[in-house]
Amino acid sequence: MARDIRCSGEGSTRAGVRVLLGWREWLGLPDLGLPLVKAKVDTGARTSTLHAFYVESYSRKGERYVRFGVHPLQRRSDVVVQCHARVVDWRAICDSGGHRERRFVISTAIRVGDLQWPIELTLTNRDPMFFRMLLGRTAMAGRVVVDPRRSFLTGRQSDPAAIYLARTEEPVSTR
Repeated sequence: MARDIRCSGEGSTRAGVRVLLGWREWLGLPDLGLPLVKAKVDTGARTSTLHAFYVESYSRKGERYVRFGVHPLQRRSDVVVQCHARVVDWRAICDSGGHRERRFVISTAIRVGDLQWPIELTLTNRDPMFFRMLLGRTAMAGRVVVDPRRSFLTGRQSDPAAIYLARTEEPVSTR
C-alpha cells in the first residue's frame, strides 16, 4: 500500500510514496528557471498547463523547440522569466469553456516540496486566469493525493516576488 506524506523526500519521488496537496499550491519548475508558481491542483483537467504570454517555435539540429515568456506571478508583469524547451508534441486541447486550441507540449521537471518528477505541460496565455498554472491529473497520477478542503500544504509564500527579483541568472533550457 502507498504511503501518503506531506512533501518530504530525497529529491525525487520514491515508489509507493504520494504527496498530499490542497486545491492550490506553490510548485517549482526548476528546469525552466521557475522556483515558484502558484498552481491550481485540478483533477478535472487531464493536461497540465503553464501561462506563457508569448510562444515562438524554432528548429535546432532538426528538432522543434519553443522560446516563451512567463509572468510567473499573478498581477506582476514586471516579473518575467524567458524559457526555452524542446517540443514533445502539438495537441488540440479543450479548455474549461469548451474551446479547442492547438498548443505546444513540453516535458519538464516539477518540484513539489522536496519531491521532483517529470511532467508534460501545454503552453497558453493565462493572463485573464487567476492561476499561472494548472496541475492536471496526468501529472499527479500515482504520485499525489488531493484534499480539496485545504490549500498550500507545501507551504505559504509571504513574498514570492522577492525570490524572482533577487535572481540575476540567465534563462534555463530544458533537455
